[in-house]
Amino acid sequence: MKQRHERGLAGVLRTVIGRSKLLTAAIVMAVVGAVVTALLPPLVLERAVNLLTAGNNIPFALALLYVALTFLTGLLDATRESLLIVFGQKITHGLRSALCSKLSRLPSDAFVKQDPGAAVSRFVGDVDTVEALFTSGIISMVADGGKVISILAILFVKNRGLALVLLVLTPLLFLFTRQVQKRMLAAQLANRVAVERATNHVPETIRCIRTIHALHKEQYMCKAYERHIQDSYDAVEKANFYDAVYSPVILIASALTVAAVMLLSAAGIPAVQSFFGMSVGTAAAVIVYIGSVFAPLESVGMEIQTIQSAVAGVRRIDEFLAADERWETDASITLDSLLREDVPCVELRDVTFGYDEGAPVLRDLSFVVRDGEQATLTGRTGAGKSTVFKLLLGQYNPAHGQVLIYGREASQLPDTVKRRLFGYVEQSFRLVPGTVLDQITLFDESISRAAAERAAVTVGLHEAISALEQGYDTPCGPSLFSQGQWQLLSIARAIAAEPKLLLLDEMTANLDADTEQTVLTALKNAAEHRTVLSISHRLYQQTGGRQISI
Repeated sequence: MKQRHERGLAGVLRTVIGRSKLLTAAIVMAVVGAVVTALLPPLVLERAVNLLTAGNNIPFALALLYVALTFLTGLLDATRESLLIVFGQKITHGLRSALCSKLSRLPSDAFVKQDPGAAVSRFVGDVDTVEALFTSGIISMVADGGKVISILAILFVKNRGLALVLLVLTPLLFLFTRQVQKRMLAAQLANRVAVERATNHVPETIRCIRTIHALHKEQYMCKAYERHIQDSYDAVEKANFYDAVYSPVILIASALTVAAVMLLSAAGIPAVQSFFGMSVGTAAAVIVYIGSVFAPLESVGMEIQTIQSAVAGVRRIDEFLAADERWETDASITLDSLLREDVPCVELRDVTFGYDEGAPVLRDLSFVVRDGEQATLTGRTGAGKSTVFKLLLGQYNPAHGQVLIYGREASQLPDTVKRRLFGYVEQSFRLVPGTVLDQITLFDESISRAAAERAAVTVGLHEAISALEQGYDTPCGPSLFSQGQWQLLSIARAIAAEPKLLLLDEMTANLDADTEQTVLTALKNAAEHRTVLSISHRLYQQTGGRQISI
């Protein structure tokens, strides 16, 4: 049974808050403090202007209070932004850690079904937009919302007519904002899909460049790439259009509201004066407050693209984190308990398997390989020889039948047992970042340096490695070894953990005759006292291994 892991952004957020309680409390205090102190300077300004219009001097203490409150408001805003940046970085770290952990638990078919560019865009683009959501998006919106509500309450006391106008106008602006948000979200999602396709197109083209040249499909691939770029451009253009339209609408609404209130307050009609009449000082404060009401709305418009992009990123991250995981393995299985002389090393019983919904690759396949036996899988291209290896390694489960390793289901074996049980030599070497020693051990601390050197001696690569400037500690790059030496290193990697079963997948297919003979000699040495299952028949034509037709 495949598992499901439901921990998404909400789970990461709870974890970060739980580990950063002091930081969270400081952010809350800074947000509340900034909202409260932002309300006070206009009230002080109102008092000062009323004193001036009455012919009185402004007390020094009142002027000092206005400056102090203004400075404190700016300081709290700056503190809030700094704390939010730190909080956003913690969210980023938590999300990428969760994504990496999830990646290691995904089944093999998950990597087949999705483009590599899709995974990369989640780790980079989507996580970055989520960080922006917390550093300059959602927290600021909450703070601005609290500020707007507080200002409306003050305006209701100072000028009920203006408060009523704003109460009518604010829902209309909110509906306008929602419409912009929906359209921008659709554009952001379309852009994400286009970027994924463009990101995946380049490595796919490079990998298949020989086939593309052979079939003269260069123009086709160029046009496909241009189409992905154009789709991304069109989506970005839509998002930019809505972003550009939003702010002018908010600014015009603010200007019209101020003008209307000033005209109404100056009107000589008693009924209007009862709603809109105010002193000069109150008018000055009201103008500041109106700007403070519309500024947050304009700010939402400025950040709406970031917020909507983050929403799209959150959806994609949560979708990734909620994907089916590998089936549960049996942690009670150990290598000592697994190895038994009374059962075959490998046994397939009436196995049927196909990828996704396609036709079965294997139909009712059965065979047995016993301890110490050397066998070769033969069959036409596409018959399912490599698929058998994937089933033995537990990467897939058969649709019907059983794949058994020493009598236990292959998919139930834990990874710790597989590393000691299987040695897998692929057609080409898979380079990992690190030294030559790391290529052999794959950072497995249970494989000692001595064991890695023994493996290199077995395949005849020890002298070549020792001749390097730093020997086994030489940083490894693609140009360090020849193609044949990479294959020898691949064999050394496979036998370093002293596995019981070697799986060899056409690993001499791309070698010249001399290099092939060197590799075959290394394979003979590596195969001694081991069970070997191969897809390449060349080695076992010389050793007399049994052939299994698929």
